[in-house]
Amino acid sequence: MLFRHDALAAWTKSSYSAVNGDCVEVKAQEGLLVRVRDSKDIDRSGLGFSAETWSAFVLDVCDRPGA
Repeated sequence: MLFRHDALAAWTKSSYSAVNGDCVEVKAQEGLLVRVRDSKDIDRSGLGFSAETWSAFVLDVCDRPGA
């Protein structure tokens, strides 16, 4: 797993947030589920991904040139 599950206990904004605040937020939930939501639409629970799927996505993005 790429991250400590308890490190994302609260909604956390992307470190690549735009100056105007447009970004995504992530939060870990019980059962090794990771939620991703739009920071402008916090009333929705967001999309759910397994921790393995989220970790694979993050690793793939970080592996790309210019990332």
